[in-house]
Amino acid sequence: MSSEPESDELAPDHTWKAAPGCKIFVIDRGAVRFEFPQDWVVRPDPDSVKLHDREPPADECTIAVSYHRLPPLAVEGLPVAAMVQAAVGGDERGTVWDEMVEARHLDITIAWREGTFRDQRSGAPAKTRLCLARRGTLQALLTMEFWEADRARVTPVWDLVLDSLQLDEPIADPLRGPTTQ
Repeated sequence: MSSEPESDELAPDHTWKAAPGCKIFVIDRGAVRFEFPQDWVVRPDPDSVKLHDREPPADECTIAVSYHRLPPLAVEGLPVAAMVQAAVGGDERGTVWDEMVEARHLDITIAWREGTFRDQRSGAPAKTRLCLARRGTLQALLTMEFWEADRARVTPVWDLVLDSLQLDEPIADPLRGPTTQ
């Protein structure tokens, strides 16, 4: 993966529309799409794409996004909340987890948890959020890491991402945008 996200000039008659102060994040022609603050920095990682509130290493909040297509039979009997529970059980930082948050957004099932842990380097209290969202056989994993002191500043960003989240809505021509929004 290159160090810079792919970017091209949009068609003059494009249909992309973001809320004021936001950009639209899209992976794989619409597999995952959401809005995020326009001043955040997007960087690919080997297994995800990361959005940073500032240019790393000066960032204080990072959202990581990845997705997988599951076999149709694997989705049956595999609740998103149970998968979140299993995922947070593997955290080795001594994280104390809050209650599960479950929601439906259109035809997307969402489950996420927030946890508190101590940063190993600084000893400062830090937060982590882990979210699984599924539509059909497409499942997205979103994580967010931030300092406890930044909670009030970054919680609206998390809300924006989840409120605008769309999964598995193909975009035929990314330079023109979606045909309906």
